[in-house]
Amino acid sequence: MGVMDLLWLFLMLSALQPVLQRRYLDAMRVRKIAQIEKARGSRVILLVHRQETMSLLGFPLLRYIDVNDSEEVLRAIQLTDEEVPLDIVLHTPGGLVLAATQIARAIQGHKGKVTVFVPHYAMSGGTLIALAADQIVMCRHSVLGPIDPQLDGMPAASIIKVAEEKPIAEVDDRTLVLADVGRKAIAQVEAAAARLLAEKMEAAAARTLAARLATGTWTHDYPIAAEEAREMGLPVTVEMPPEVLELMTLYPQPVRRQGGGVEYLPQPRQREARGG
Repeated sequence: MGVMDLLWLFLMLSALQPVLQRRYLDAMRVRKIAQIEKARGSRVILLVHRQETMSLLGFPLLRYIDVNDSEEVLRAIQLTDEEVPLDIVLHTPGGLVLAATQIARAIQGHKGKVTVFVPHYAMSGGTLIALAADQIVMCRHSVLGPIDPQLDGMPAASIIKVAEEKPIAEVDDRTLVLADVGRKAIAQVEAAAARLLAEKMEAAAARTLAARLATGTWTHDYPIAAEEAREMGLPVTVEMPPEVLELMTLYPQPVRRQGGGVEYLPQPRQREARGG
């Protein structure tokens, strides 16, 4: 075998390596999901969004909850008997209100117990989905987030505030239109959240919490940890099953070619026993 043959073989193996690795991860995910479903007697549905990096051009593509996700989740629920529990693993920055609301309503309408697992974060639309669950399982440092609508990359509540505080003659038409849409968007999300929460707490408390989450109380990336979520009245525990964390390791973040990163040996470490 000559040098050129070796070079072609190397190039072919290099091209196949990502495909083989993806197939391996897919097979491992299916196996782990089947193990969890068998152990818990449930339907496991994952909604995991990683930031994909295109290997050729190297720019990030941010993934979020969209209508394709809602179609797939609704299909999975439709294929599940009404009495079978749902275990939903959320790892998402949020996304479209329409898609998140569809998923949340489908979860709320399911007769079997619905448990949402948040290993790391479920922000915005992810939190809206979590509000529909019978139980939310988080890690000590995983977080939920506010559900206040964003318009054109800006908080709807802030657009409304600008339009109300400035003299009308100094506000351009586009801002006025955005403020009008923002009022409607906040009212819609607040009402949706109140309906989702009404089964878990008194109606007045549900409306109060929905307003707190939807009306711009915090910045949109404010992290609501498990303890604070419990104080709000949400059904949160921190008893995250190890198998869910193991499943998340099969959804690795694509490696970037530039910039910093996090590295560690992935084996569990325990304190060594010392004599004397």
